[in-house]
Amino acid sequence: MNAAPALIGYAAAIGFLSPRVMLRSAWPHRAPALAAATWQALAASFSISVALAAYHLATPTEHLHAGVMGILHSCGVALGAVGSHAPTTADRLAVALPVAVALALAAGFAFQVVRARRARSRHRGVLDMVGRRSHRLDAVVVEHTAAAAYCLPGRHPRIVVSEGAVRLLSPEQLDAVLEHERAHVAGRHHLALAAVEAFSMVFLRVPLARHAREQTALLLEMIADDRALRRHSRDVLASAMYEMAAARAPRGAFAMGGDSALVRLQRVLGPRRGTHPALRGSVAAAAITVPLLPLLVTCPLGIV
Repeated sequence: MNAAPALIGYAAAIGFLSPRVMLRSAWPHRAPALAAATWQALAASFSISVALAAYHLATPTEHLHAGVMGILHSCGVALGAVGSHAPTTADRLAVALPVAVALALAAGFAFQVVRARRARSRHRGVLDMVGRRSHRLDAVVVEHTAAAAYCLPGRHPRIVVSEGAVRLLSPEQLDAVLEHERAHVAGRHHLALAAVEAFSMVFLRVPLARHAREQTALLLEMIADDRALRRHSRDVLASAMYEMAAARAPRGAFAMGGDSALVRLQRVLGPRRGTHPALRGSVAAAAITVPLLPLLVTCPLGIV
């Protein structure tokens, strides 16, 4: 029996059913870091299953018992494979299709990272001309009447706040906003976002890709909110979020306000319920295991 049907079925379940389960669950907003890691794990599992399914579709006569040795044979590195016979078209496809999936994802990630980096670089150049550095705030202050704040992550990060925000917000509110932006920089959230954006670009029509991108962006903001809540009260953070809700960020930046502000505001002001340790442990174990399941379909059965 070939593993392709099992892998295709698994990919369909991960790509179409798992987003429904995640979206209907209440725990992701209570444990945003774990939820963001779970979305990443689901994306990785889907990608691996598609790559392995492509391999097995290219070698329809390859049975499950061939396992990992069958893959190595197609790559020409299995013992005795080199020189035993010329590679067939099926052998070439068996290597080319999974490699194409991997290269598409890698190229998509590189594209997202480079595009965002260029946008941030251009914006930093503008900030260096029009903004003024505030050592007290450890941020760049720009002349703008509306209350706004955002960060430009990366190798040369900038945290930007408008004059309007400095005048409108209290010192505690302003510090909560800046702590939120520092969390994005310290957590290197732009890389996590680039990964799901690359996944979404490659698997555009798959519900998992669309929801992973949208939910990861929201969860990263919640992670930054939680960082700010370590030092500030919920009332301080919520009032700052309310004042900044209409603010928008340039490409490649993270902003305190934006489309997710209302959902996050409700979360900050709502009852604080933690995630049960048993649920947290189960989800963490599942997030670690899920990317390995497609390999278990192909490899362990091949050892028998």
